[in-house]
Amino acid sequence: MTLHRFQEGDRFIANGMALLSQAGISLTVGYDFNEYTEILKEARPGHLLGMPFDPKLHEMNEDNAFWIVGRNAKGDVMHTQAMRLLDLGGTSLAEYLRRSFTEFPPPGVDIDLQRSRYRAGPGAQRIAGTVAYHGEFWVGTTPREFRNAGLSSILGRYAFWQSIQHWNPDHIIAFMQNSVVLKGFPARHGYMHTEPGTLRWFLTGQDTPIEGFMAYMSNEDLRFILEMPMSDMAAQAA
Repeated sequence: MTLHRFQEGDRFIANGMALLSQAGISLTVGYDFNEYTEILKEARPGHLLGMPFDPKLHEMNEDNAFWIVGRNAKGDVMHTQAMRLLDLGGTSLAEYLRRSFTEFPPPGVDIDLQRSRYRAGPGAQRIAGTVAYHGEFWVGTTPREFRNAGLSSILGRYAFWQSIQHWNPDHIIAFMQNSVVLKGFPARHGYMHTEPGTLRWFLTGQDTPIEGFMAYMSNEDLRFILEMPMSDMAAQAA
């Protein structure tokens, strides 16, 4: 694993970690996804680990993936998220997903793969190089006074900062259901771009699909977001 120095992010990491510490929240970064699976079993017993981060399906280590777990002052898990590098094989993201979109289904549901489809937007057609996939984002019980103070903004940007430290990727992508996007989650999280109509998942025996956006950030976007003052983040999230 090679760590990349990003000095402009020093202000974010110092201020962000101070705010989390004040709220009694501590973050751990790990690489063993078998360990992550065990953490989920205890902290989120009703949650099924998504296919993109299933250690039975992918070879993941400190060079190509990491998870983040947040705990409150009592030591209880209250936050998770994860990232993994995608192997585009020298193609564009659009071409990669045309072949591989079935590896990113919503967890815990029976998908009719014959009817489901992926539609590449203009962003996906331009994206190439080193691409990280971002998922598993969840926030559980948090201190009441911190709920409206930009928690998701800080946690999301912390993963962005870690991605630069680990890989300095050309892009980061995430898939989000329409309902999540329309509530403004990508903006609170820090994503600067979203493409509608990217994924349409049909459940077996049902005619109404689950539809999703693709959110994405370029390396320049990541650095721009991490240079923003913490006060701007909290204002966006309020």
